[in-house]
Amino acid sequence: MTYIPAGTTARKPWSLEITPRSAGWTYCGLRVLNLSGESVEFDTGGEEMLVLPLSGSCQVEADGERLELSGRPSVFQSVTDFAYLPIGTTARLTGHGRFALPSAAATRTFPIRYGPAEKVPVETRGAGQSTRQVNNFCAPDAFDCDKLISVEVLTPGGNWSSYPPHKHDTLSEREAVLEEIYYFEGGPGYQRVYGGHEVLAEVSAGDAVLVPRGYHGPSMAAPGYDLYYLNVLAGPAEKRSMAFCDDPRHAWIRGTWDAQRVDDRVPFGGTP
Repeated sequence: MTYIPAGTTARKPWSLEITPRSAGWTYCGLRVLNLSGESVEFDTGGEEMLVLPLSGSCQVEADGERLELSGRPSVFQSVTDFAYLPIGTTARLTGHGRFALPSAAATRTFPIRYGPAEKVPVETRGAGQSTRQVNNFCAPDAFDCDKLISVEVLTPGGNWSSYPPHKHDTLSEREAVLEEIYYFEGGPGYQRVYGGHEVLAEVSAGDAVLVPRGYHGPSMAAPGYDLYYLNVLAGPAEKRSMAFCDDPRHAWIRGTWDAQRVDDRVPFGGTP
């Protein structure tokens, strides 16, 4: 199953659970947790994980350390702080809100770490009706770990993102091999995947789309409805990379952005 409607993979305590095994691939995973003041304990096993507040705040306890995540009211209001959990870690999460735990099968051990919101690189990408905000909290050049890559993309209502469509399924000098998950909040919107793997789905809060291969994009936010997605990526390379190849039919669009761009203000808060 490559389009995952909200609730269809729920398994206590997770409201969404995607593992490499359930996805039918090797590296990439994602869990989502809703808390109302209770605690949930879990083991990372062979996966490195992040704790990312989508709404609310929480406390993360692991291996004798305690990290307080201030979080945020919603994904559309601000960038958030986050926590990193290495492989072989037992953790306890306590809080109020909704939390995403992106993960990747890993082999190297890194320390438990706190990622402050003010250090998250934020950029405005695209122009015109393809303008969107990207929060690069766990991009390769922003946060160090073994295999995991994760970023947030916020698309204003009526705009397109993940555009031009692109892929990363063939190893080359300009393209990395990556499995990818799109997890959505807000909406409704639409997600397209094509070229050896076909998806065209209406998406909204709690839905996910798996991208094992092929071109992905556009992600389309319906007019009047802002769209958020969390990208989780991982692959076999020793050095993390988000290198991609645009669909040659649409690659020319990137060359039009400079002429259309008015300013670099981010639509949903944060410092570009």
